[in-house]
Amino acid sequence: MKHFGGVEPHTNETFRLLKQLNLHLEQEWRFQPREKGLTLIESTSENDHTICPRLRNSKVEDLWTLTHFFGFETETFVLAINILDRFLALMKVKPKHLSCIGVCCFQLAARVIEQECNIPSIHDIIRISQCKCTESDMKRMEKIISEKLHFDFKATTALTFLHLYHTIVCHTSERKEILNIDKLEAQLKACNCRLVFSKAKPSVLALCLLSLEVETLKSNELFEIALHVQKHSKINDMDMLYWRELVSQCLADYSSAECCKPDHRKLVWIVSKRTAQSLHTSYYSVPELPTIPETGSLNECESEDSCEDMSCGEESLSSSPPSDLEASFCFDSFKPKLKRRAHYLKSEM
Repeated sequence: MKHFGGVEPHTNETFRLLKQLNLHLEQEWRFQPREKGLTLIESTSENDHTICPRLRNSKVEDLWTLTHFFGFETETFVLAINILDRFLALMKVKPKHLSCIGVCCFQLAARVIEQECNIPSIHDIIRISQCKCTESDMKRMEKIISEKLHFDFKATTALTFLHLYHTIVCHTSERKEILNIDKLEAQLKACNCRLVFSKAKPSVLALCLLSLEVETLKSNELFEIALHVQKHSKINDMDMLYWRELVSQCLADYSSAECCKPDHRKLVWIVSKRTAQSLHTSYYSVPELPTIPETGSLNECESEDSCEDMSCGEESLSSSPPSDLEASFCFDSFKPKLKRRAHYLKSEM
């Protein structure tokens, strides 16, 4: 290949990108779920006592919601789905265990991608996800998943190629601002919610998303670069046409109003009537404390009186700070005392 989209491949940056692309192309097969296992899941009916496509896709949407709730990277979500599919393609899983497995895959992916300070505790993730398992269940399931996947979690995914392809296009093309990586990531997440795309090579799936976006932009320059990328990645036209059609249909369905998308609204805590009544009672049982007045305009005698007023609330240290309205009311309560003290001092003089 003499030219790569008009840029000489011997330049340092282009050479580095192509070398990185070749490395990921060599490794991608290691992190693909077993096609036989995925086909078995696809052929499973919902009445069987094992995982069917609907249950798997529903769990992926739950993980998408968790990713959004914790503010994690898209890479965490994509890696969690990769770990989940690789495990499901290896093991025969009962539906009752899927919730625990999904949360464990999410936790394992977060440990690889996210900063340690941002990773929730097992207790918190159980409480937020409502997966109905214990901490010991999660630890035991994490051990099983880790052993079955040989602790190999730093996978090459479709997002890896999507970012790499996007970098190559931006480096090669003069129109760097056109391709929106956030939009491409959102489209990839939509594809991940369907089991069928776990059977596609990550490089092919990423290139399909890129080529469809280039087709939408109607840019001959970007189209030429995409063809060069396809040729360099040794992706044949038959595979591209097959998966492009599926991706295009998926994105069209996902954009329709009839499609049920993951819910990104804020979580609402649902409590029982008994708990609600207990919370309601305890809220009104907390005594209000008067606000400490500004000491700048008060003398030592007034400060001592203020401390005497505050002593009435020493037994209830758990009360919350009053509002601004309460603060002004409490501060006004000191004014009559100041007037009385001023009158007393005048009478003595």
